[in-house]
Amino acid sequence: MFRRIAPLFAVLLVLAGCATRPSEDSTAPPEAEGVFPVTVAAPGAPAVTLDRQPQRIVSLSPSATETLFALGAGPQVVAVDSASNFPEQAPRTQLSGLSPDPEAIAAYRPDLVVVYADTTGLADALARTGTKTLVMPDAKTLDDAYAQFEVLGKATGHQAEGESLARQTRDDIDKIVADTPKRSLTYYWELDQTFYSVTSATFAGQVLTRFGLTNIADGADPTASGGYPQLSAERILQSDPDLIFLADSKCCGQNAQTVAARPGWNTLTAVQRGQVIALDDDIASRWSPRIVELVRTVADAVARTGA
Repeated sequence: MFRRIAPLFAVLLVLAGCATRPSEDSTAPPEAEGVFPVTVAAPGAPAVTLDRQPQRIVSLSPSATETLFALGAGPQVVAVDSASNFPEQAPRTQLSGLSPDPEAIAAYRPDLVVVYADTTGLADALARTGTKTLVMPDAKTLDDAYAQFEVLGKATGHQAEGESLARQTRDDIDKIVADTPKRSLTYYWELDQTFYSVTSATFAGQVLTRFGLTNIADGADPTASGGYPQLSAERILQSDPDLIFLADSKCCGQNAQTVAARPGWNTLTAVQRGQVIALDDDIASRWSPRIVELVRTVADAVARTGA
């Protein structure tokens, strides 16, 4: 999936010492006392040992970027990738998380780089400049997401904040789910207009499973197609879901009106009852603390079905 970028070690070493890169931030927070060195690892990712609190962090994961700022490590972040569009104050650049360029990353003189995957040998390339790389893979469950909050807190010298963020997010979600009426409902989650969807085996699917909802994309095996099957219009119409969640509203302009205009879709229960919910694409696809917003949106939709 990703294009391998051969590390140019000599160039990287030069970049690590050149004067044309971004300047040091003299206002960076002081090094944490009694916390480092520390070894951290996200679920399913390799362990990394950090000798001291990182002062110059580059985040190439939108979910990690949101989490870093939420736990108070924002002042330590010197650059984020082009897809990290939240929060607004994040130092957004042209860096890519899909095809990371070691040379471009090294120009920011990071002491820690956070990525969601390393399939191009990025960690080995950056290690030549003394930079550590922390992998934060796609969260498969809510517990994975909570664990990542704690890992990022520990890795950045904000251990207490990371633990607090994980605990508060868990408590908020548990309360929202507990306060939502339990109803036997089916749903369709749309990723794009060609009817790619998610099953209950995915992170988003497991979030909705907390409400007892039935996913029409599950079929006989929710793990088929990696949890991201392509449905047909006929299957969706035949399933007649009670709820439709659109995770393609920002990218592709989909909403209740465009869905109702599709051939035959005006007969669907979700359309007729006004239960087509346009989600924020970013919130719907990230495992950041804003999961609470997604959970609250689902809860509101479920509650409305009995109104």
